Amino acid sequence: MNKILLSSLVALSLSLSANAADKAKTIIVGATPVPHAEILEVVKPILAKNGYTLEIKEFNDYTVPNLATEDGDLDANYFQHLPYLEEFNKNKGTHLVKTVGVHLEPMGVYSKKIKDIKELKEGSSVSIPNDPTNESRALDVLASAGLIKLNNNPLKTPLDIVENPKKLKFEEIETAQVPRTLDDVTIAVINTNYAMNANLNPTKDALVLESKDSPYTNYVVVKAGNENSPKTKALDKAITSPEVKKFIEEKYKGAILPTF
Repeated sequence: MNKILLSSLVALSLSLSANAADKAKTIIVGATPVPHAEILEVVKPILAKNGYTLEIKEFNDYTVPNLATEDGDLDANYFQHLPYLEEFNKNKGTHLVKTVGVHLEPMGVYSKKIKDIKELKEGSSVSIPNDPTNESRALDVLASAGLIKLNNNPLKTPLDIVENPKKLKFEEIETAQVPRTLDDVTIAVINTNYAMNANLNPTKDALVLESKDSPYTNYVVVKAGNENSPKTKALDKAITSPEVKKFIEEKYKGAILPTF
């Protein structure tokens, strides 16, 4: 009986050790589908060569993956720029930090009602993201096109518009849902990942596209304290490899730009 018990304990110990080893070599990353999850698929075989298994969890919002990274359910996430991350930490009390910058998604203005931004009429409706950083960014895009003028507040809302010659009417919409408003508004300012998910091509379909010198690079993000873990170092190295850079350049043809 003792031999059977001992054998069972040894088997259990070996199983637990194997599971711990598997966990140590599995990297779980949260990402939005396009382009982040697509880029991570290219990272998978690169990490596999170094003994790591990459598990990609897809999300269609910006809140859950950050909270899951804070709670430890994700090792990292990849979907956001620094202004959004800083605002999220401030509002939610999270302790998330960026590691490496991977790409830029120029924000664009889209429409099903007009073919040229010059056709925009007085009183036209405009949908923009409602989270603080992306809303401010969208208004900056409209200002760069000469449609409005803004004050100097760091994070802007429609209340910060000081000149609106066309009397544009703004609708603040949850970021992921902005593409769905295209049937109802004259123009919509959409993040590139959600635009592409809605089968919009930024370089072909956008009436206005954000400047390439935009500060909104998308980063790999981890919980503070994990920046130098073996998993994070392996992920950072793989996602900024020449193979990934080539993929971004060839796949997205300028709609998304590598920043490493």
